[in-house]
Amino acid sequence: MRLSYYLPLLLAAGLLISCEPSSPQIEKGVSLDLARHRKALISELRYELIFDIPAEQDSAIEAGITIYADLEDNSSDLQLDFKDDTDHLRSILVNDTKIPLRFEQEHLIIPSDFLLIGENEIAVDFIAGNTSLNRNPDYLYTLFVPDRARTAFPLFDQPDLKAVYDLTLEIPSEWEAISNAPVESADVKGNRKILYFGSSDKISSYLFSFVAGDFERITRSVDGREMSMLHRETDEDKVSRNLNDIFRLHSESIAWLEEYTGIPYPFKKFDFALIPTFQYGGMEHVGAIQYRASSLFLDEDPSESQLLGRASLIAHETAHMWFGDLVTMEWFNDVWTKEVFANFMAAKIVNPSFPDINHDLNFLVRHYPSAYGVDRTAGANAIRQDLQNLNEAGQMYGPIIYNKAPIMMRQLEMLVGKETFRTGLQDYLSTYAFKNATWPDLIGILDELSDEDLNSWSEVWVNSPGRPHISMTENQLTMTDPMGDNRIWPQQFEITSYIDKEDSLYVLLEEEETDLPESFTSDNHLLNSDGMGYGLFDSSIPDPETWGKLSEVEKGSWLINIRENLLEGNINADNYLDMLSFVLPDEGNQLLLNLELGHLRSIYWDHLSKEDRTAKAPMLEEMMWAQMLKEEEGSRKKIWFNTFESIGMTDIALEKLYAIWQEEMKIENLNLSENDYTGLAATLAIKMPEQADNIINEQQARISNPDRKRRFEFVKPALSPDEKIRDSFFNSLKEEDNRATESWVLSAIGYLHHPLRTESSVKYILPSLELLQEIQITGDIFFPARWVGTTLGNHRSDDAAEIVRTFLEDHPDYNEQLRMKIMQAGDHLLKSR
Repeated sequence: MRLSYYLPLLLAAGLLISCEPSSPQIEKGVSLDLARHRKALISELRYELIFDIPAEQDSAIEAGITIYADLEDNSSDLQLDFKDDTDHLRSILVNDTKIPLRFEQEHLIIPSDFLLIGENEIAVDFIAGNTSLNRNPDYLYTLFVPDRARTAFPLFDQPDLKAVYDLTLEIPSEWEAISNAPVESADVKGNRKILYFGSSDKISSYLFSFVAGDFERITRSVDGREMSMLHRETDEDKVSRNLNDIFRLHSESIAWLEEYTGIPYPFKKFDFALIPTFQYGGMEHVGAIQYRASSLFLDEDPSESQLLGRASLIAHETAHMWFGDLVTMEWFNDVWTKEVFANFMAAKIVNPSFPDINHDLNFLVRHYPSAYGVDRTAGANAIRQDLQNLNEAGQMYGPIIYNKAPIMMRQLEMLVGKETFRTGLQDYLSTYAFKNATWPDLIGILDELSDEDLNSWSEVWVNSPGRPHISMTENQLTMTDPMGDNRIWPQQFEITSYIDKEDSLYVLLEEEETDLPESFTSDNHLLNSDGMGYGLFDSSIPDPETWGKLSEVEKGSWLINIRENLLEGNINADNYLDMLSFVLPDEGNQLLLNLELGHLRSIYWDHLSKEDRTAKAPMLEEMMWAQMLKEEEGSRKKIWFNTFESIGMTDIALEKLYAIWQEEMKIENLNLSENDYTGLAATLAIKMPEQADNIINEQQARISNPDRKRRFEFVKPALSPDEKIRDSFFNSLKEEDNRATESWVLSAIGYLHHPLRTESSVKYILPSLELLQEIQITGDIFFPARWVGTTLGNHRSDDAAEIVRTFLEDHPDYNEQLRMKIMQAGDHLLKSR
C-alpha cells in the first residue's frame, strides 16, 4: 500500500477534523480561549430575566433566566458561566427538554446532544448569587464589571457577546427601581410590586444593571430630555442645593457629546442612581448610571476642585454612553480604551461649564501625579496589558488607564491634529456602533488619516510601561530610558526661560539627544513649562523672585516636577517644605492651593521624623490657622481648615479642633456638614486617645442619616484606643461577609494605619498581603489596589519594608498583577531600604 496514494485523503480528513470546533478546557473564570470559541458560535443573543427580591436582606432571591441564542455549530458542549454554589441551581431545560445538571469549575455545561444549529432556548431556575447584588437592609444594586454578572445568574459573561435583556423585578411595593430599559408596565399586589421592563438596547453583560430599594425618585425634563434620579439623602437642604446642577451637568454633557461625535444619544433612556455605599465614583450602566452619593451631593461651600470633580465625573460617565457602551472593547485587555476616552472627553466637556478655571492646569493636576505614582515604581504596567482570563480583568484598572492614557491621548491628538483626531473618532464610533472594537482598530483608522507612523508610536506609549528621564545640559536635551531599553517616547512640550518669558521654545522630542539654541541652559530654563510633556524632568527649587514670575500652569508643572524629584531623592524635603511655607499664604488659585497643601501634608507625614514633626508643628499650625481665619470665601476657608485638622498635633491645635467639634467655637463662614463633623471626630479619636471613647459615642449619637450611621457603627472599632479591639476588628475582615461594603472597609483600614499608629499596625501588613489574592477573587475591581495601598501608604519603618520585601521573595510565583500592585503601593518602602 503506497502512502503517497492516501496522503491527500488523510490531509483532507485532517483538515476537516481541525475545522471542527472543540470544547475549550473547562476552567474557572472566562478564559480567552473560551471567549473566542463562543464568539465564533453564538449570535442573536437575548436574555429574559426574573428576580423576586424580598424586603429582608438575608432572604434568598428566587430567579429564572431564559436564554435565546443562535448557534453556528452544535458539535461541542456549551459552557454557561455561573460563579456560585451548585445548590443554587434548581433545574435546566434546553429546547423544552429537562436535562441533568452538570456543573464544573464555575460553569453549567450544556451537552451538545441537546443543542441545535440555529435558535436555541435554555431556561434555568436558580437562586441568585449575592456577590455582586450589593444587598443592604432596604436597597440593592448590581455591579457586574468586569465579569461578575456570572456571580448573580448564568450567562455568557464576555464583552463581545452583546445581548438584549428583558427584565422583570418583583419588589416590595414601596420600593423604586431602574434598569437599562424603561418600565413598560407594573402590577401591585398587596405589599408586592412587579415591574416589567422593556427590551434593552444591545449591550455587553457587564453593562446590564438594576437598582431597587427605598429610594426617592426625582424626574425632570431638561432640554427636552426626561431624566430620573434615585437617591436616599435625608438632608433636604443638601438635595435642593445640588439638584439643579446635577441635572444640568448631565444635559450639557449629552449635548456636547452629540455635537462632537455627530451621533445622537444612542440609547432608550437616561437615568441615574445616587448610592451611599457605592464602591466607585460612578459606573456607566446603559441608561442607568450609578454614582457614589457623596460625589454628587456636595456639602455647603464646595471647593473648586470638588465642583470640577463632580462635573468631570458626570461628564466621564456620560461619555461612556458613546465610548464603552455604544462601542465596547472586544476583550478586557482594551478596557483602558473606554476609560481613556471617558476621561479625555470629560476634560473637554467641563471647560464650557467652568469658564473661570484654568483647564490646562486642571488636566495637569488631575492626571500627572497619579500616573507618575505608578510609572515611577518597579511595578509599573503598560497601558495595554495581556489578559488570559476575565477573572483577572479587575487588575487592568488603575491610574495608568485613568490618568496616563489621557496624557498619551493628548499627545496623540497633537500629533495627528485635532480635526483629524475627531474625524477618526467619528469614523470609529459609526463603524463599530453596537459592536466591539480593539485599540488597533482605532489606530488603523487614524493611521489612514495621518502621515505619522502611529503603530510605532503606540508601541512605546501604549504597549510598554514606565516614563523617560529628561534632562537639560548646555544646549542639549537628553532623554534616558530608566529600564535601559533605549526607548524613545515621542512628545511635544515647551521650555521657558525664568528670566525672559519671550525666550521660550516648543520642542518635538523624537531622539535621545536634541540640540537647543545657545541661550538655553539648565540654570535659567524650566523644562515642560506648558505641562504637556511626560517623564521625570530635572528640576530644582525656585527662588521667590522666580516663582512670582511664573504662570499658573508653569507653577503646577514645576510643583509636580519638584515632588517627583523629591521622591527620587534628588531634592531635600526640608528645603521644599520651606518653599511651600513661603508661597502658600499668597496662593490665589484653588487648584494650586490644593496641590501645594497636598505636598505639604505628604512631607509632614511621610518625610519628617517624629521629632522633626514635633519641632515644625507649631509654626505650620499657626500658619494654617491664621490663613483659615483670613479667608473670607467659605470654600477656601475649608481647604485651610482641612489641612489644619490633618497636621494639628500640639495641645493648642487639638483644643481648637475639639472646641469646633463640640460646636463651642464657631468660625465665621466655616460651614461644616454632618460628614465633616464625623471626620473630625475620627481625627480627634486617634489624636486624643484618652478621650476617644467619649468622642466616638457622642458622634455616633449625633448622626441622623441612617446610611451614615451604619457606616460609623462599622468603622467604630477601628477608631478605638484599645489595641485589642482594633486587632479583633482587623481579624474580622478575614471573613468575606465583613468586607462586603468596601468603601467602609477602606475607611477603617485607613484609621488602623494612621501615621500615628504605624508602630502598632505594622503587624497587620503580612496578614493583609496574605489576604490579597482572596480579596482579588471576592472584591470589586479597585478593591485589591486600594486595600494594599491603604495598608502600606503610611508605613516608613525598616520592619514594614522587610515584611514587604520578604513576602515578595517568598512568593516568586505570585499572581503577576497583584505583585505589581504590591510593588506600586510599597515603592517607597522597597526603594528606601
